Order: sequence, then structure tokens, then C-alpha cells
Amino acid sequence: MKKLRSVPPSPVASRGANPQAEALLKRIAAEFEQLSRQLKIIGRYVEHNRDHIGLERIQDVADQCGVQPSAVIRFAKHFGFSGYTEMQKIFRDGLSQQLSPARNYQSRIRTVIESAKGRLSSGDIAYEFINGSIAGMHEMQRDLHSSVFSDAVNLLARADGIWLVGARRSAAVASYLTYALQHTDKRIQLVSGFGSMHEGQLRSLRKGDVMIAISFAPYADETLHCVKLALSRGAKLVSITDSMMSPIAQQSHAALIVHESETFGFRSLTNTMCLAQSLFIALAYHIELEYQPTSTSLAAQA
Repeated sequence: MKKLRSVPPSPVASRGANPQAEALLKRIAAEFEQLSRQLKIIGRYVEHNRDHIGLERIQDVADQCGVQPSAVIRFAKHFGFSGYTEMQKIFRDGLSQQLSPARNYQSRIRTVIESAKGRLSSGDIAYEFINGSIAGMHEMQRDLHSSVFSDAVNLLARADGIWLVGARRSAAVASYLTYALQHTDKRIQLVSGFGSMHEGQLRSLRKGDVMIAISFAPYADETLHCVKLALSRGAKLVSITDSMMSPIAQQSHAALIVHESETFGFRSLTNTMCLAQSLFIALAYHIELEYQPTSTSLAAQA
């Protein structure tokens, strides 16, 4: 087999550059299940809006979370701060370096919609979707935790069988990864749930296998059920999800967090598909796999 050339890793910044904020977010994730309903809502908001919460008033946070300002103060005190202002301060450190391209884009797209007054052309809509995807890709490049990504690749490399599950908008990602991973010599199985036969499809899953579960809020019940079954049978779990507080991230051996931009109320899949492709290519590199099309004619048709 052809030896792959060694390529040095690119220096990609991560959110770990703000250690105090990173430590707080890890603690929120660790204690998430024990929080009250209101504090869970605030916790999710803090995680998803970490890039500009340093600029928001307590009333802004309360309004966005649908709670009273007193609940935000209670949240801050639960995690050891004297109040919201002290908690907010840790997100202000290095704020100019951490401002998110995708978050800045959200403000711009709102301005575009308001100024257009319903007169956006089809081309304008395509242009804004592309802009949103570009902003989201920059954010993912900045925030990718390379050590967790490496953990996921190592788990897949050691696995004998790989199972994939993703429902609704995540189904396309699971289907792509199934196609890509079939170019390895591992057992690959897509859990489609056709005819509600999730449990039957998982019957041959065994200890030592790895399940890749893809799910985003509000988190598909079918996927959560498959994850529970897989873990009960001793499988490892790699998740692709949108929060360390998501129900599948909490149980994962490696959780890959990806946020998508939202344009005109629709979330993109650009970042998630890029992450999925990167996962397969990194695995192929790890096991020195050469791409071999199933046949010349099929390759020509692709």
C-alpha cells in the first residue's frame, strides 16, 4: 500500500485560549443534568453565545432565555460568582480576538432582511446562504478541538464495526459517512430505522464496535434510543452534535461539537458535512487507506 506523506498539523486556534471561560463551560456541562429547568436554559444560552455574552446586559440574557434577571443571577451564583457582572467578566477577556464570524453574520443578516422589506431576489437569498456558510466554516476552523477530533479518529481506527445513526436533518450526514466508510475494511452499518426496526438493525452490534451518532437540538428520540442500546451493549460512542450539554455528548467517548449558521430561519449543513468528510479522510490517513472506486464505470458516473 502506498505510504502517505506526513503533513504537519496547522496551528488552529481554539476556544481553550480563554481558560476561565472554558473551565466554566466544562463545569456547566458536567453539572447540567442536576440543574433546574431555568438554569439549563441559561446554561445552553451561555454556551451558544459565549462569543458575545461579554457585551450583553443581564436583561438581554434574561429576555433571550425567557426568564427573570433574578434567574440569571442565581445561575451565576450557582457557579461561584458574586453575580452576573463577575461571570460576564471572564467572557470579556480577549473579546476582540474571540468575536465569532458566524455570530457577527447573524447581526448582519437581520439588517439585510429588515432593509430589504420583502424584496430579496433569488440571487440575494443564495448569496446570503453562501455568506452564512463561509462565516460558519471560519468559526468551526477556529474552534475545532483537535485533541477530541484525534480521539474520535483513534476510536474508529481501533473499531471492528462502525454503526451510524442520524434522523431527520442529520440523516444526510449519516448516509454520507456510511458511503465513505464503506471504503474501509470495517463492518459498516447504517441504522435507518426503516419500519421502526431500530432494535432489529442493532441486534448484531457488540462490544468493541463504535457508534457514530449525529443529532442536533431538539435531538431525535430515535437517535437517543439507538445510543442507549449501543452503550448498554458495550459499544463506544462518537457523537456529532451542537452542544456539550446535549444528551448524546454527555455519554460520548468523543464528542465533536459543531454549530451551523442560520439564514432566513434555516440552519445549514455545511459545517457538519465538512466535519464528517474530515473525519473520514483523517481515518483514511491514519490507516493509510487508498481510495479505490468500486468500479471504473461507477467512478465515471459519480
